[in-house]
Amino acid sequence: MSRTDVFEAGSAAVSAKPARTSAPRVRPPRTFEQANRRLKWTMLAPALLFVGLMIIFPLGFTLNLSFTDAFGAVNAGKKNVGLSNFADTLGDTRRFWPAARRTVIFTIGAVALETVLGLALAMLMRKAFRGMRWVRTVLIIPLLTTPVAIGILWLLILDPTNGIANHLLSSVGLPRQEFLGSVGQSLPTLMLIDVWQWTPMMTLLLLAGLTTLPQEPEEAALVDGASGWQRFRYVILPMLGPTLATALVLRAVDALKTFDILYATKGAGGGSDFEAETLNVYAYGLTFDYQEYGLAAAVLVLFTLFIIGVVVLLRRRAGRDAV
Repeated sequence: MSRTDVFEAGSAAVSAKPARTSAPRVRPPRTFEQANRRLKWTMLAPALLFVGLMIIFPLGFTLNLSFTDAFGAVNAGKKNVGLSNFADTLGDTRRFWPAARRTVIFTIGAVALETVLGLALAMLMRKAFRGMRWVRTVLIIPLLTTPVAIGILWLLILDPTNGIANHLLSSVGLPRQEFLGSVGQSLPTLMLIDVWQWTPMMTLLLLAGLTTLPQEPEEAALVDGASGWQRFRYVILPMLGPTLATALVLRAVDALKTFDILYATKGAGGGSDFEAETLNVYAYGLTFDYQEYGLAAAVLVLFTLFIIGVVVLLRRRAGRDAV
């Protein structure tokens, strides 16, 4: 090779540009919020899956059962009857619709009284006073007692013959009452028992909400000369609205599902004349007394839809009031 050729080859090598190599793409490091969000869902996934299965399977099984003529045993031979069970249920004016009416009356009456009394007690306990710790301790005692035990306790208290309630009425000159032994007095009496048990829960929920309210708006209203009722009506109550709405939804759904006290005090069928039979008691009787599993499943499906409708209605009303 000549010197010229060597020089040209060297010049070409020097002038040639090196090939561009693509650098590996480096992902930006995760932020603390992203890592925390992924960890949160990873930890919650097993519990959410378990709860989902525990909800979906019973609902699916009940819905499937409601379209059959299952009778005598759930695993016995059954055939699909379509919407026949729902038609029979909705056409039952002897048991179903009266039970639905009693369920609504019981829920509205009990929740209304519990809300009013709970809000009044929460306002009284808003400011610290001597003995407040003991008052709160006594207040939660009904919540610590099982509903069946409460039912038996009130059966003894309200016994028409030997109950202490009639002895107290007689001592002040009032006539003796039959209470749970009366067809007309059974449902109101059960509502009062429910109020005795669950008013403390409403009190604690509303008291927790009251303690988080800012003091400045109330103090400004006081400086402007507003009375106690005006401060409560136009300052405290609007600010307490979200807490009050949540407490109402929780308590209303729980009251709709009340069964223990009703069955413990009145037994199967809600009494001899079905005077305290709600939808829960009615469905229980269809299942375990008459073994009408398909019909009972239809009642429960309708009852579930009714509860969902009540929750949606209350949430929409609460959102409208908050705006």
